[in-house]
Amino acid sequence: MAYEPPAGPLTPGGFDTSRDVAAGLPLSLVERWRASAGTADDARRLLSPHEIRGYSVVSDSAGLTRLSQRLGLLEVLALIDRPKRILHACARSAGGRAVGVWAADNAQLFHPEAADPSTLLSALLTAQDEIRRHCVVRIGIGVHLGSFYELSGGLYGAEADAAEEFAENDTEGGEIAVTQAVVDRLPDGHPFVLRRKDGADGLVGPVHQVVDGPRLDVPRLGEAWSGEGWPGASGSAGQEHYPIPYSAAFYADLLLLDARPGDAELAERLAAGHLRDRTVVLVERSAAPADTPEVELLRGLSLSAAMREAGLRLLPSEGAVEIKVAGPLGIYLFEEPAPAVRFALRLRTGLAEREIVARIGVAAGPVLAGRTPGGGWDVAGAPVNLASKMAQDLGSPGRVHLSEAVRDAVAGHADRADLAGFEPVRRTVSGVEMTYYEG
Repeated sequence: MAYEPPAGPLTPGGFDTSRDVAAGLPLSLVERWRASAGTADDARRLLSPHEIRGYSVVSDSAGLTRLSQRLGLLEVLALIDRPKRILHACARSAGGRAVGVWAADNAQLFHPEAADPSTLLSALLTAQDEIRRHCVVRIGIGVHLGSFYELSGGLYGAEADAAEEFAENDTEGGEIAVTQAVVDRLPDGHPFVLRRKDGADGLVGPVHQVVDGPRLDVPRLGEAWSGEGWPGASGSAGQEHYPIPYSAAFYADLLLLDARPGDAELAERLAAGHLRDRTVVLVERSAAPADTPEVELLRGLSLSAAMREAGLRLLPSEGAVEIKVAGPLGIYLFEEPAPAVRFALRLRTGLAEREIVARIGVAAGPVLAGRTPGGGWDVAGAPVNLASKMAQDLGSPGRVHLSEAVRDAVAGHADRADLAGFEPVRRTVSGVEMTYYEG
């Protein structure tokens, strides 16, 4: 069966949604796990060839909710692109390499354990200086030294999850936060000013803010992040680009918008060329607790693979596409709301038959979506964020949640059976009242 994309010129992107930055599911590893006895020893044996140790550097943008209330999607994507270019240029100068696809507002790099932590922190201080001078959007950066499993281009494992969580939840715009494991690697009498962050302890241990310290001189830094030389393998200074999840044509438009901030006519013209009204189905499956982190990881990957199998089996052959299944999330895109609701209801039932409990959000509106350079898909826009809010933040396990736009569209459709049992729910989130339908 061919899974064709919805009609129209579609381009990828993403922002302001919690997601896994990994490129995809390591299906061959999942098959070996399913064929094993499922013991802790099996898990360690299967994962050991993929274990790496080093520094995970994770960034998260700040203030996007406020920006998205007054700017269009393309303008927001242009604003979050520049800090990622700067971070990539500075971190690479300290020996780092990009991890995953930087499709959302966050980014991740890996530095080997042998890397000099002083050089790394100096590079990140330089990056924050450059971002303050040249960017509207600020980013928080978290750094953890630990052991990770590198699978399908992403970092997995309990420490990887903890590093991403503390970077997203415990850092502020313009800040650099490091775990105790990083501090312990700094030499005696190091020149960095550190301040303990209260309330940020967790699996990664105590967290410290890097208040000040020496900067790293990055040769021709401005040219390294300028974006010139696209499309191609490197920019004008010979630096590789960060893992851009856009087509060459769309990214050229994004750089044009970045170079002409405040150009409302250009933003409107580009939005008309790239945005399409679509319906997003976002699924969050239940967790898979286990006695050891290794077993929990592989059980989770197996559940994600099962969710993907169920989704592809139920997905219509036309007018719909699987965007991605990564971590506990699955995202699907539909041309019309009614088939999306039917799919969501059937998928909930199909997952329940496999003893997988899921929360599902369905929202409609203008989005950007399309293929990434690696062959996968991504999607961005308010419907993605609304579906995520309903499924991940507000939703009930085992239920399907519809936005008002989806409910109204399906109510006007000839087949109204999809709405049987759905009831309105009113919630106040960040001071804003919202209504959705749960069934």
